[in-house]
Amino acid sequence: MAESCTGGLLAHLLTNVAGSSNYFIGGVVAYSPAAKIKLLKVKKEVIDTKGIVSKDVALAMAKGVRALLDTDLGVGITGFAGPTGGEGSANAPVGTVCIGLYSLCGETTREFFFTGSREEIKAKAAQSALELIKEFVLKNPLLR
Repeated sequence: MAESCTGGLLAHLLTNVAGSSNYFIGGVVAYSPAAKIKLLKVKKEVIDTKGIVSKDVALAMAKGVRALLDTDLGVGITGFAGPTGGEGSANAPVGTVCIGLYSLCGETTREFFFTGSREEIKAKAAQSALELIKEFVLKNPLLR
């Protein structure tokens, strides 16, 4: 998985479960645009045209981490947890989180608008990612 605004919280939640090494290969915390470009091969043009917090960037992160770690499922999370970061962006105010999932079975993206403190937004984002992963895996038997 590739995390930005959650800063590794999703990986933490997954690895807190005994036996997680049976299904969790690893993750990347790509916080800056440069890290997303260098590590995950997100195209700069996508970031520049769609915005660092967008479904397109989340999906590109998911595709990039899947290729990097050779996993069955790639997950990308990007967002503005606040209290700053979303200023001047009508399309992505603080609390905006985008999650993308990518596998050979298909892909999906979702955009969320959370309220609360920085910690609350991060927790809501990580929990939403877990729920989206569960939903995606249940719909795709080849991932089970």
